[in-house]
Amino acid sequence: MNAQSLTLSDGARLPAIGLGLWKVPKPSAAELVCQAIRAGYRHLDCACDYGNEAEVGAGIASALSASECRREELWVTSKLWNTYHARAHVRPALERSLRDLKLDYLDLYLIHFPIAQEFVPFETRYPPEWFFDPTESAPRMKFAQVPLAETWAAMEDLVTAGLVRHIGVCNYGTALLRDLLSYARIRPSVLQVELHPYLTQEKLLRLTREEGIAVTAFSPLAAQSYHAIGMAGSESVFDESVVCAAAQAHGKTPAQVVLRWGVQRGTAIVPKTARPNRLAENLALFDFMLTADEMEAISALNRNRRFNDPGVFCESAFNTFCPIYE
Repeated sequence: MNAQSLTLSDGARLPAIGLGLWKVPKPSAAELVCQAIRAGYRHLDCACDYGNEAEVGAGIASALSASECRREELWVTSKLWNTYHARAHVRPALERSLRDLKLDYLDLYLIHFPIAQEFVPFETRYPPEWFFDPTESAPRMKFAQVPLAETWAAMEDLVTAGLVRHIGVCNYGTALLRDLLSYARIRPSVLQVELHPYLTQEKLLRLTREEGIAVTAFSPLAAQSYHAIGMAGSESVFDESVVCAAAQAHGKTPAQVVLRWGVQRGTAIVPKTARPNRLAENLALFDFMLTADEMEAISALNRNRRFNDPGVFCESAFNTFCPIYE
């Protein structure tokens, strides 16, 4: 597969490579977005919880005013945070993201996690993050009794209102996805989940293919996104012999091989980088193809290693046991 975009069920084209904006510091976000668009990126992966949408919006506005591209050439994704799952809060949350991003519509809006938390008013704290009240002596998450079906119905209303072109979900497994498909009036266009050679999720990908749902892989370079925040050890997919051998055979870096593996599986990828040279490197994936043997060898690295697991990090960081995968 050498396509530079994924065709969605309605014919829309999702660029296969996007810029992930998680952990991008506010002071550098606007310039990074400008540099990325100038380098050729047309897919930006944002979220309320990343805390930098206003700065990303400034970067988009600057690029558009400089005629680096037209708005309709961009694919901008954002995500509904856990505290806004109730039907009354979904549209205001979307409108806040639109205002910060300086946009009239989103190309894609995703439910960030299948976790409903108690509402935190915008004027109290934005983004609200994970704690219900971080000033408490022993702060914790506080869950809300909001069914995912209620949240999805409110997401569908955003499409009807013309504020969002497509809707989808993040961090859903096969059971939740099947449940969603049983009641959705508007089917999910995209599923975004953690995918990399250590977590290949073959059954989930097979289900999405059969249901015509496109997939975006976050953390496509595995542990690289998590070393700095203490959520991964020294493990690195770049050190794997099969990755190094493929890199040498194709004259590419190990990172390019791992990203190419993700694209060649038929998924979109949203690697994060703050380095201009890496922006160009991460885009340069369409002048080579991995062989069937190389693809199989890299897939065989799977160890079901999940780095972004609320069942682990919520307890250690937010004093609350919150498993969603087991």
